[in-house]
Amino acid sequence: MYQRYLPYFRKIIQLSLPIIIGQLGIVLMGVADVIMIGKLEAVHLAAASLANAIYFFIAILGIGTLTAVSPLVAKSKGAGHPNQCAILFKQAITAAILLSVFIGVVLLVITLNIHWFKQNEQVSALAKDYLHILNIGTLPMLLFLAIKQYSDGLGYTKPSAIITIVALLINVFLNWVFIYGNLGSARWELVGAGIATSLSRVLMAVSMYVYVKIQSQYKAYLHLKEHENDREYLVQIFKIGIPSGLQYFFEIGAFAFAAIMIGWINEFALAAHQVAINIASVTYMIATGISAGGSIAVGDALGRKNKKDLIDSGRAALIMGTVFMGFCALILALFAPQIIGLYTHDEKVVYMAIYLLYIAAFFQLSDGIQCVGLGILRGLGDTKIPTFITIFAYWVIGIPLGYVLCFHFNFSLYGVWIALLIGLSVSAWLLSTRFLKESNSLDLTYHHSVE
Repeated sequence: MYQRYLPYFRKIIQLSLPIIIGQLGIVLMGVADVIMIGKLEAVHLAAASLANAIYFFIAILGIGTLTAVSPLVAKSKGAGHPNQCAILFKQAITAAILLSVFIGVVLLVITLNIHWFKQNEQVSALAKDYLHILNIGTLPMLLFLAIKQYSDGLGYTKPSAIITIVALLINVFLNWVFIYGNLGSARWELVGAGIATSLSRVLMAVSMYVYVKIQSQYKAYLHLKEHENDREYLVQIFKIGIPSGLQYFFEIGAFAFAAIMIGWINEFALAAHQVAINIASVTYMIATGISAGGSIAVGDALGRKNKKDLIDSGRAALIMGTVFMGFCALILALFAPQIIGLYTHDEKVVYMAIYLLYIAAFFQLSDGIQCVGLGILRGLGDTKIPTFITIFAYWVIGIPLGYVLCFHFNFSLYGVWIALLIGLSVSAWLLSTRFLKESNSLDLTYHHSVE
């Protein structure tokens, strides 16, 4: 069995590793923000939790939609159609701009009416200012992701990883300047973290665009020889991407609504949630890297019409996701107090966050499997049914159960997290079994293998 999947492990690792580094760079920006904000008062940490929950609840529609670009590019490249790749590059940028306008308007309306969420007044005021700054960085963030997805689909995953790591270091430095008022800057505190993040995103977008335009390996896939109903490719991105965006929307939305519910308890519970979810997001982003690698490998096999490669690539990705997240579960369970200590020394926050991290250790496996399941199904072009699975798992099971456990059975914030664990487990089971069923039922002709 190991020999059967070995070439697929190698290919997915080759595709995933730079993506994982890039994903980690993105999420570590958030980690750096939370750690550095955590040195302020607990109310600032709670405000960051509320603002990030709201921001990513909406922004994930754009982030998720653009994930359709890499499997589409991989499929066109695998089928030997470089002209289609060139069209997809332009249409991916167009999609990013359109999504930014939509997301920006929605976020502006929500930010101006943040009182809808019935949070602590001081928390809401701080979160409002922070959200305005984050919203400014939406366009460069989505432009970077659109070009990154294009590059990833071609199999060139290292450039975005390097750019992200450099931006991470710059973000940490700018945090130090703007949050604490160093080098003659005003002490902006939470708003300073938003300024640093938005400036870093501008740097990432400009660097990625310039790199793709000047490097020779991209030229064959950027030269547009003829127009092939260009708008249809934009429609294709949205047709595949919007269901993908909705998948992430309903998943991230569940965690965002969980943060809002926890905020009804008190600011210390919300701060603890922010710390624990920030830690869990690190392992989740690595799983999304494996998911992206699996999606590209499956999309490439589909383009080559090779059923064996398609099935084995998907299964290899599932195995990798399960093994890695199992390892992460052990780390979180064994070192929870030490990890929490990196973020804050507020005794109330530390106490609650440690127990949340124990629950997070349990849902690592489910989170990894469902994340990879979504990716490999996306590689098949199967996004509609997975969207309904996500809605069912989080919004029919997870959120209602979380509310009941939290407020009716007095499990407090732990009840919300236990419910999310159950929702993740249901999603993991349904998505993985769907891939196994759908991939086996495909009627494809064998072509050259990955081996």
